[in-house]
Amino acid sequence: MNDLQPVALGEENADLVVRGGRVLVPELGEFQARDVAVQNNRVAALPEDADDVVGEETEVVNARDRVVAPGFIDAHTHLDLHQTFENAYHYALESGTTTVVSEVTGFGPAFGAEGVEELLAATSYLPIRVAATVPPQPTIDTFEPAREDPDELADLLGDSRIVGVGETDWIHAVGRDTPAERLYERAAREGKTVTGHGAGCSDEKLQAFASIVDDDHEAISGEGIVERVANGIHAIGRYGSIRDDVEAVGDAYEEVGASELSLSTDGMWPRELVREGYMDVVVRRAIEEGVAPADALRMATLNPARHFGLADRGSLAPGNLADIVVIDDLESVNVTTVVADGEVVYDNNETTVAPRAYEYPDRFYDSVDVSTDPGQFRVPANAADDGAVRAIEHDHGLVSLATTVEPPREGDDLVADPESGLLKAVLLDRHPDGDGTGFAGFLTGFGAFEGAMATSVVWEVPGVLAVGSGEDLRTAVAHVNEMGGGWAVVDDGEVVAELPARVAGVCSDLEVEETAKLYDAVASALRTLGATADRPMLALQTLTFPGVPALKMSFSGYADVFARETVGLTPE
Repeated sequence: MNDLQPVALGEENADLVVRGGRVLVPELGEFQARDVAVQNNRVAALPEDADDVVGEETEVVNARDRVVAPGFIDAHTHLDLHQTFENAYHYALESGTTTVVSEVTGFGPAFGAEGVEELLAATSYLPIRVAATVPPQPTIDTFEPAREDPDELADLLGDSRIVGVGETDWIHAVGRDTPAERLYERAAREGKTVTGHGAGCSDEKLQAFASIVDDDHEAISGEGIVERVANGIHAIGRYGSIRDDVEAVGDAYEEVGASELSLSTDGMWPRELVREGYMDVVVRRAIEEGVAPADALRMATLNPARHFGLADRGSLAPGNLADIVVIDDLESVNVTTVVADGEVVYDNNETTVAPRAYEYPDRFYDSVDVSTDPGQFRVPANAADDGAVRAIEHDHGLVSLATTVEPPREGDDLVADPESGLLKAVLLDRHPDGDGTGFAGFLTGFGAFEGAMATSVVWEVPGVLAVGSGEDLRTAVAHVNEMGGGWAVVDDGEVVAELPARVAGVCSDLEVEETAKLYDAVASALRTLGATADRPMLALQTLTFPGVPALKMSFSGYADVFARETVGLTPE
């Protein structure tokens, strides 16, 4: 007989009882008047009345007139960008989030399998569980040669905390061979998932993609969600710092029901994490969009648990981990109590947990050292065709288009013209095996931006991006080098705003509240210097991201997303 049965049979007292609440039974999609009895960090029973197992040493949580639900699960996020999670997890926990499924697209591109192992190590002692996916990006060869051995990454899929292969942009995998297929094959053998990034993927391309991936978080319309579910793809809605696509979940809900939909943040950055919340906000948005409260909660609990093979969570059925959330109002999804692994960690605005320190390997703090040679920032005049060169045009959000421009000429060089909104864009390779050099091109649509900025917090590649004009470009890059990564904004040779991100060049290890303030300072400085893009920091860090069309930066040229090839400055 196991240690839960005596409590279930009323023969021994429970360690913890959550009493008097309306308990969500996500399997049935209903709330029941039950108590929750916990023994040794697991749910022992859901009795109608737990008086028989309440003793002098039993901790009792009063949930009268409140909803009791399993701990929330973030079905898709990025913990290795912007902020080290060990310094921020308490905000997620206070929102009722007890498990997160994270990509490793920040540490992975530079450090491969070691990056995944360090994320797991840094989060292993937190009272919130982190499950990770193996990043395919280091094995992708669409625009640049692959940087990592797929087999080394594939071996990680045997780890119990690895739930699958991370997001693959459909342009890399549909209709072409890729080294990442070795990851997909290993995932299939291990019975684990493959995450898709299907922005703009539909019709026959989506059907081809569905033969590879198990879930996708990129549907931005109800029709897109329905199409994914019809093709056997688990659809993950999101509300977070990148996008709010929960309206699409509401639109699709009546047709597809709740069972094939999960909810996620896709990343809640420091400012939003501190000011808005975490998965509580996502569940609230789903309810606002017409999803029944029991189903909205199921999308943040049982569904992601089942999809990712997290068999001991997502439900309060006996035997599951005692991850419990008490909510006093389903309209606002106001979380009043959180139990993680059988321990009360948050109750009535008081928390028992705090940020934790983790010491990363030395090379994680010394991962940014790119070239500041003047030649790296030049665009030779002979690259032009009748004065015109290819350029990226920022459109909105993550979307950037292809265009041609006619930059001013100074001697043998083409230069920026900030007054007309024509800026230099330079991407330099900071991979440990790289030489610190890269590609210089042009960017429009960002605004009449004076000065320059540089950042190592770019998506899916180990690079340093610089945008602006003149010597300020080099000054900004040099300052990012000096900080060991992060953001730097420069005006007339002076650094006017900075945000260090010294952990792998992509994460701040400051207190999350300080990181949020510095993000505000960088965004404000970009605006002051003339940036008019709707979200300038998002626009810049995603200039390397080929998951959204149409022209992006790579180390050896522009990445033409639809053609799936690298192109140069000279228009064809």
